[in-house]
Amino acid sequence: MTQKETRATVAELIGTFMLVLIGAGAVALSAGNVVAAGLAHGLALVIIVATYGHISGAHVNPAVTLGLLVGGKVELRTAGFYWAAQLVGGILAGIVLRIILPEIYTTTMGQTVPAANVTPGMLLVVEAMLAFFLVSTVYQTAIYGKSGSLAPLYIGFTLGVCVLLGGPLTGGSANPARTIGPAFLATESQDLQEVVFYIIATLIGGLIAGFVHSDFFAPEETGERKKRR
Repeated sequence: MTQKETRATVAELIGTFMLVLIGAGAVALSAGNVVAAGLAHGLALVIIVATYGHISGAHVNPAVTLGLLVGGKVELRTAGFYWAAQLVGGILAGIVLRIILPEIYTTTMGQTVPAANVTPGMLLVVEAMLAFFLVSTVYQTAIYGKSGSLAPLYIGFTLGVCVLLGGPLTGGSANPARTIGPAFLATESQDLQEVVFYIIATLIGGLIAGFVHSDFFAPEETGERKKRR
């Protein structure tokens, strides 16, 4: 691993750790307040992208990395390092939450869990859509530079509004690391099948967004659309 790859990988680990720690921690401590959850996730991601974006791209989400991989924006080797770092960052956040959140506050550590009336099919659709929206924003604002220095703001706000919608339904994950981290250490262990559904759904959403925005919605001046036809 080169020095550049090491720096980028560590940045992904720290960024994912921060996102999961703050996001899941806010959910655990806010007693189901979806506005607090949306703000915590969104503002945390704004800071993370602004801080680490120039080092690693601040994916902090395996679905984002997958979306950029299929669009040719990141190499497979780099994606592998990022996925490992993101999962470790999410699990470390779960460990810290287990330590700092006393039993009186929560036994779930802010897990992303579906509401009682949400079926597995609904979970797949909702989480795939949320991941699609997030990766779409990453492509157009950061990869194609359509929002300049405001990219961190738009990306963070996208996650925030996704949590506002998805929170009452599925917990609003849009991120496999966000789901795996708290589920790994929570006292009330989450159904493994649910965790698998979250992972599959968010990766599908990122995958679709990667294909759509690297081809159909690619800026004409890049010539990418012409190359793919």
